[in-house]
Amino acid sequence: MSEPKVVPHHIAIVMDGNGRWATRRFLPRLAGHKQGVDSLRRCARACVQRGVAVLTVFAFSSENWNRPVDEVSGLMELLAMALAREVPQLKKDGVRLYFVGERAGLSPKVCDGLARAEAATAENTRLVLNVCFNYGGRWDIARAAASLAARGEPITEASLNGAMGLAHVPDPDLVIRTGGEMRISNFLLWQAAYSELFFSDRLWPDFDESALDEAIAAFSARERRFGKTSEQILTAHPVPVLG
Repeated sequence: MSEPKVVPHHIAIVMDGNGRWATRRFLPRLAGHKQGVDSLRRCARACVQRGVAVLTVFAFSSENWNRPVDEVSGLMELLAMALAREVPQLKKDGVRLYFVGERAGLSPKVCDGLARAEAATAENTRLVLNVCFNYGGRWDIARAAASLAARGEPITEASLNGAMGLAHVPDPDLVIRTGGEMRISNFLLWQAAYSELFFSDRLWPDFDESALDEAIAAFSARERRFGKTSEQILTAHPVPVLG
């Protein structure tokens, strides 16, 4: 008899490969990002269906400002359009939106759209969707430490954890990166300390329900020890004897 599948409480995803997906089809890179929005919608719904409570995605890193100007401006416009189009449905689906990242460099139009989306979905409870936009893991840690120092509070693991951008949710159990690259690229450096990592060769626009299930199955098959030994884990959670 096979053991039941363990579903991660919190999944985080580096959504990589939009530009390459478009390039391989002789399309503008922005076409790949538009397709990536569709993939995110599909993934969020799949997470709700599978009982995942939190989904965190890396939408735009602080390093992405170094990309071509037309691509960056296109991404900003795409974000504004996606908010207008997707938020009503997300609200119906019970998804609560949080945007995590530095907003000082964003336009007033974009900042207003983020705030409105968060307010519109504030009562939802089926899935927390954290969108890391203009975000970097090092920025997150530095900002949290600076905020504690400004308040004259001691900087400890506990206080720093409470000041991080994702303090409202538990740390991710599983971090997925699509697109075939095997690095985390300054994503959730603090929060992913004990996360399981899964790397998929699929480009983000091609990441579908079956790819998500593959990642969850791989997670379910792993033993999470958090510094303990296998024997300690087994003692704490003994395997039931079926008779």
